[in-house]
Amino acid sequence: MENRGSFGSKLGIILASAGSAVGLGNVWRFPTEVGMNGGAAFILIYIACVMLMGIPLMTAEFIVGRHTHKNPVDAYRTLAPKTGWVFQGIMGVFAAWFILSYYSVVAGWTLKYLVSAVADQVTTMTDSAAYFTEFTQNAWMPVVAMAAVLLMSHWVIVRGVQGGIEKYSKMMMPMLLLIIAVLVVCSFAMPGSDTGLRFLLKPDFTKINGDVLLSAMGQAFFSLSVGMGCLCTYASYFTDDAKLMKTAGSVALIDTSVAVMSGFIIFPAVFSVADVAPDAGPGLVFITLPTVFQTAFAHAPLIGWLFAVMFYTLLLLAALTSMMSLHEPVTSFLIERFAMKRRTATSVVTFSCIALGTLCAMSFGPLADVRWLFGMTFFDFFDFVSAKIIMPLGGFLLSIFVGWYLPKDLVVKEITNNHALHFPRWLFVGFFFLIRWVAPMAIVAIFINELVS
Repeated sequence: MENRGSFGSKLGIILASAGSAVGLGNVWRFPTEVGMNGGAAFILIYIACVMLMGIPLMTAEFIVGRHTHKNPVDAYRTLAPKTGWVFQGIMGVFAAWFILSYYSVVAGWTLKYLVSAVADQVTTMTDSAAYFTEFTQNAWMPVVAMAAVLLMSHWVIVRGVQGGIEKYSKMMMPMLLLIIAVLVVCSFAMPGSDTGLRFLLKPDFTKINGDVLLSAMGQAFFSLSVGMGCLCTYASYFTDDAKLMKTAGSVALIDTSVAVMSGFIIFPAVFSVADVAPDAGPGLVFITLPTVFQTAFAHAPLIGWLFAVMFYTLLLLAALTSMMSLHEPVTSFLIERFAMKRRTATSVVTFSCIALGTLCAMSFGPLADVRWLFGMTFFDFFDFVSAKIIMPLGGFLLSIFVGWYLPKDLVVKEITNNHALHFPRWLFVGFFFLIRWVAPMAIVAIFINELVS
């Protein structure tokens, strides 16, 4: 079996873990949720949820991975031998593989729009809805785009931990943050952007209700990539002196900052165009924004072109960093359980995901009439099973495992690096309260709300 490898620096640990958390959900789903749930008030609740639920859960997953230095399946088998807890590890690996298969379809859309933006088609299209529909319903173009982004992920993963994941995370994450900073400045300069800023910065607490609270909890949970083996696998490559709680806080800070800054990019631009609503929903990125770019920069088409190119580059980078983290748990499992070479294991994952991704990509075109359970297409079925069932269940079981099953002394030793770090007692009391009670109850509420909605 090949040597596992490990991250070579603390910066590499933080940027790779942040890359796992930062994805399309930050740039696409978060602004959509903000727009549909009242703006600033939703953001404040979201930040509270990240602190009270996201950071403890992320720390818990780090504990499982770093303590064992194994893939998710073997990690749970080691910590809970001859018990059913190994199912949690199996589910994590399966979730990563399952999600990667359909997530790559949407990532392929971002690649297509980046190519279109470079070719100056995004800011000149006459009917953005028809453009998006024509592309997604095409028999082969979405498949090619999906396969292309999977091969990009393959290129990184096949190079290992330090030479692949860490190296490219150190390249892509700073580039992503730089693009966000430039786009925020450009967006602030748009006429009417002050209205969008007020929407994001002035809370209207009358908007808060049970649905908004559950949406914020759900976004915090899904955004941090908890419960699907990614962070557990990355933590298995952590050095023994890595500070788990500090790393979790740093990752949460970067993840939340990217999400909020994405709002600062999108909503000043959206409000600068009078006939575009902030609650345009999931079509915001692929249907609404091309119209916004075209209208807002009508008198400066070169700036509009540059804005569109940078925005879809941002989307693609966010997608790729997440895809890398979804790819690695399955690859690591195949290497360690079946003694595969990394190149072989990576190829198995990549091409199996291309096969499944093809079914998902064609769900909007040739296979649109092929329905699974409850009348769902392949894409909808993959999305439903992973987001509505596997991820909440994985997060719930993670909180129970670390909060109740693992010996308390083991958890404390991992957080303190074998007592080398000193924390006040209230921090441990708070951590165990959150991981034992708050996180499980919140996840159950999210699970029920997601199923109902």
